[in-house]
Amino acid sequence: MIYEGKAITVKALEGGIVELKFDLKGESVNKFNRLTLNELRDAVAAIKADASVKGVIVSSGKDVFIVGADITEFVDNFQLPDEELVAGNLEANKIFSAFEDLEVPTVAAINGIALGGGLEMCLAADYRVMSTTAKIGLPEVKLGIYPGFGGTVRLPRIIGTDNAIEWIASGKENRAEDALKVGAVDAVVAPALLQAGALDLVKRAISGELDFKAKRQPKLEKLKLNAIEQMMAFETAKGFVAGQAGPNYPAPVEAIKTIQKAANFGRDKALEVEAAGFVKLAKTSVATSLIGLFLNDQELKKKGKQYDEAAKEVKLAAVLGAGIMGGGIAYQSASKGTPILMKDIREEGIQMGLQEASKLLGKRVEKGRMKPEKMAEALNAIRPTMSYGDFGNVDIVVEAVVENPKVKHAVLAEVEGHVREDAILASNTSTISISYLAQALKRPENFVGMHFFNPVHMMPLVEVIRGEKSSEVAVATTVAYAKKMGKNPIVVNDCPGFLVNRVLFPYFGGFAKLLELGVDFVRIDKIMEKFGWPMGPAYLSDVVGIDTGHHGRDVMAEGFPDRMAVEGKTAVDVMYDANRLGQKNGKGFYAYEMDKRGKPKKVSDPVAYEVLKPIVKEQRELTDEDIINFMMIPLCLETVRCLEDGIVSTAAEADMGLIYGIGFPPFRGGALRYIDSIGVAEFVAIADKYADLGALYHPTAKLREMAKNGQKFFG
Repeated sequence: MIYEGKAITVKALEGGIVELKFDLKGESVNKFNRLTLNELRDAVAAIKADASVKGVIVSSGKDVFIVGADITEFVDNFQLPDEELVAGNLEANKIFSAFEDLEVPTVAAINGIALGGGLEMCLAADYRVMSTTAKIGLPEVKLGIYPGFGGTVRLPRIIGTDNAIEWIASGKENRAEDALKVGAVDAVVAPALLQAGALDLVKRAISGELDFKAKRQPKLEKLKLNAIEQMMAFETAKGFVAGQAGPNYPAPVEAIKTIQKAANFGRDKALEVEAAGFVKLAKTSVATSLIGLFLNDQELKKKGKQYDEAAKEVKLAAVLGAGIMGGGIAYQSASKGTPILMKDIREEGIQMGLQEASKLLGKRVEKGRMKPEKMAEALNAIRPTMSYGDFGNVDIVVEAVVENPKVKHAVLAEVEGHVREDAILASNTSTISISYLAQALKRPENFVGMHFFNPVHMMPLVEVIRGEKSSEVAVATTVAYAKKMGKNPIVVNDCPGFLVNRVLFPYFGGFAKLLELGVDFVRIDKIMEKFGWPMGPAYLSDVVGIDTGHHGRDVMAEGFPDRMAVEGKTAVDVMYDANRLGQKNGKGFYAYEMDKRGKPKKVSDPVAYEVLKPIVKEQRELTDEDIINFMMIPLCLETVRCLEDGIVSTAAEADMGLIYGIGFPPFRGGALRYIDSIGVAEFVAIADKYADLGALYHPTAKLREMAKNGQKFFG
């Protein structure tokens, strides 16, 4: 053994060839934490000092190569002063450069995944052999930063500027054949032949058949582009990428600027350019939010795992109520491998559900994401029925009938008589209390809420709602089923609207107040979209359905009368009375026409303004900032209340619920992180300026306490 540590070992193989193996003790994956980086420095020094070494292969003792840097450790570093952070970054880079400068040929054998720092380690090697099943990439832009271990320097010099820009700015993972095509790797072999492939390459380099020094040279020099080629490559790319990323995500464009700035320098000076730009990005609020999201997501997955032990296996599911929602749930279940019965009382409901499922499956086949035989398999796994005949074998039933408590009570009581005693019943209600719905059941302990968001196949969130009597097994089984369906479940406690709709309706409440003050809804939509929402509140109301919003608002007003009940008619009432239901009947705040692809396209409709006239109480001049505050303060304060009331157990879950469930702008990190970014005390002071607008704008006593003590929701 030439070197032995807790993350890295170096041992002699044959003929002067040594294997530097990453195998981080006590972890299921390899990652670059401080320990690994320090050991890499020592391991490289040990190889350099050993005159008998003729070549090095780099491998992994895990199923994956290296997943990247340990974000939890590095995020603490981002708080350091700029100079310290730059110095630390360059110190780490010296380790990769020392490996790259070894006097002997080096080959990386890539198994599983090599992402971020994992791929940057491979780029420092002379040659790369990749398993057919492996994936590589530099996903840092998804965290609001860019590669910091030499990725912006080495990748363009290996695969060319255009390819490197595409890889770095998109942050995507690349399959073996694509990596080989652009020259990111030198060979692709079956997983079983990976070690042999790496040995073969290193032996050919030792014998002189391959000139490893010549292969290495371009990485040490400036980019091979003249001034005109540089201008064309970088300026075009910056324009295109800025258009794709949008103004709120600076990292992709900053990465291109860094490659451009470093183009005329050799490796070491280019690495200094990378480090300076990296630090600038690491200090942005976008990076703070996106890294926070990543960490919240990890926490969510960890929480989901805790339910695994108590969960029962779901081999057969059922959905009650076909149509678009039921068809979406059936598609999601069947396409992820759980057969499902789809019951409706009407033949046309069943047809609509089947059409929805086959349309979604057809789109996957069209895009090459699914083979036709897999589509046939998934469709066969959806069994339409108008009777309860096969319900005796079902493990879980998702009720997705109309949002009416009486109808739900009747349907749930009926289905309970047709299923096994241990079958789980789950209601896909969006607002009605689970404890209230459970009153119709003989076995309320087997009943939970399972709230999917529309469209089911697109929206990643499922709220699993624990009623007063829901058992741990019922909750755990539903969480496991949601995960099996490819969703991100969040367990919430019962209240009207649960987490997401309870928080969304105060946002719509702010919107209603703006309309009463004569603010044009098109202006509000534009401002909120610029703020980062995927669509403004008027457009969102139309997409959700004015009737759905109208019903939900009444449920919420009954549940939280002090904040959510209103006197007189609001915008949603006059729209509803005028039968302007939004996209579903072609007219709401906007009118809808079909575009070339058969999708509804919004157009301006003067009639909408006539319909809204009676609710305008006064014409008030408001700034863009006022409009944002009118909308965001109630949403943020209701999120705070959900956390204080124990509807969700952590700030991370609250924020992830909003990001996954209603498209809260990810670069702002969620409602609670948004408060943190403003500062709790400052947020409370801003809310107090709008106190005359009513209880939705009044901070809680606990939030005022946090403001006084200088506390935050995160960190």
